[in-house]
Amino acid sequence: MDRPRVRFAPSPTGYLHVGGARTALFNWLFARRHGGTFILRIEDTDTERSSDEMVAGILESMHWLGLEWDEGPEIGGPHAPYFQTQRFDRHREVAFALLADGHAYKCYCAPELLKSKRDEAEKASGGWKYDRACLQRSTAEQQTLEGSGVQPAVRFKVPPGRTSYIDGVRGAIEFDHEQIEDFVILRSNGLPTYHLSVVADDLDMKITQVIRGDDHISNTPKHLLLWRALGQTPPAFAHIPLILGTDKKRLSKRHGATSVTEYERLGYLPEAMVNFLGLLGWSPGGDREVMSRDELVAAFTLDGISGGDAVFNPEKLDWFNGQYLAQLTPEDLVRRVRPLLETAGLWREEYGAGRREWLQRVLRLVLPRVRRLPDFVEQARPFLTSTVDYDPDAVTKHFAQADLDTHVEALVAALEQDAQPFDEPTIERVLRSVAEARGIKAARLIHAARIAATGKAVSPGIFEVLALLEKPLTIVRLRHLVSYLRTAPDQGP
Repeated sequence: MDRPRVRFAPSPTGYLHVGGARTALFNWLFARRHGGTFILRIEDTDTERSSDEMVAGILESMHWLGLEWDEGPEIGGPHAPYFQTQRFDRHREVAFALLADGHAYKCYCAPELLKSKRDEAEKASGGWKYDRACLQRSTAEQQTLEGSGVQPAVRFKVPPGRTSYIDGVRGAIEFDHEQIEDFVILRSNGLPTYHLSVVADDLDMKITQVIRGDDHISNTPKHLLLWRALGQTPPAFAHIPLILGTDKKRLSKRHGATSVTEYERLGYLPEAMVNFLGLLGWSPGGDREVMSRDELVAAFTLDGISGGDAVFNPEKLDWFNGQYLAQLTPEDLVRRVRPLLETAGLWREEYGAGRREWLQRVLRLVLPRVRRLPDFVEQARPFLTSTVDYDPDAVTKHFAQADLDTHVEALVAALEQDAQPFDEPTIERVLRSVAEARGIKAARLIHAARIAATGKAVSPGIFEVLALLEKPLTIVRLRHLVSYLRTAPDQGP
């Protein structure tokens, strides 16, 4: 294959949606797989709804995902500008060329009149297309209308026949021109329509493959007609199936977060998001799931894209995120968690110096209980604060036992008196010895120690927890529990 040129062309009427992100990823993977060029183009022709804020959000999301572009905003390129609103003169030039060659004609019909005709036809038969009322207007009529101030739109004249092409995902697709009305390419206010802009820009930017969502399939015959009317060879087209929610309906806000920005805020790793999106409707073959960016590039082909709609499963994304969190080095883990700890007021400067290795051990200990980065904050909180609050359910379940205060007091005394290093084997030996000496099950002391140390009934291995808390803080928390048990209201049923 010659070096392909592909593009991702989002509209800045909102933040980057996960569906758009997957389209961008597939284009990026295709370009990287074949040593081609990946172009980012901002299709901001909807001037009323587009905004600089949304443009910035799209660029930020692309950077976060690591989908760096070869041409486009911020870096330029040989086919600049890469914003459609800055290319309107070129679009008009293409429209006038089509007009001059007889492939288009001026339309003076008022929008209100067209809407009335459409409404009437739909009431009667359920379908309507433009009746070419302006196609036969004489030059004199046109001059008179324009002299009276009527500004014409420009319509493409759809020729008779059929248009067919081989879709890179769907296979052979054919359209009967009888079903395509003479569509507007230049509005009466001089602004180009999407159809004209996208074809003119793809032509100028030498796009060789158009990989986009299959909601554009109905646009493709119009674009092919424009390409051929311009005397140019069109790019190859491949349309990606939709992304659905778990209820098999089109993914929307009712399914939860839909923008890439939101997933970044929720604490997903970009590596996990890329891997997840890459396998959303595409398969490398076999049962591989966790794939690095380089592995995705090496394996990516359009043939691997499924013809059926993909289902966005948040639980699967959580699983991927867990896999990538587990791959982080201790140093990288601290780097990514630090901003969250700072926001929560839990970061201390010593964690960047003398206590850094200790913090790494804490984060590795709680890692199996973490799905997303913010989870580290709550899981590590007992280690990073001087006190903990007891979970009421844990209190009810484990503190309604006679003499628990004296058993815990005995454990405190034994730990204080033991001269061995305060490590996991020592802590376990002392606790079990106290339980045996007092004729109780070790589990009673283990549950009590866990709640004293973390405030919760569930935690990582309690002996590891206490070892990381270290002896002074462990003693303080166990003593606090003794005091609590002696002063709190009866915890019994």
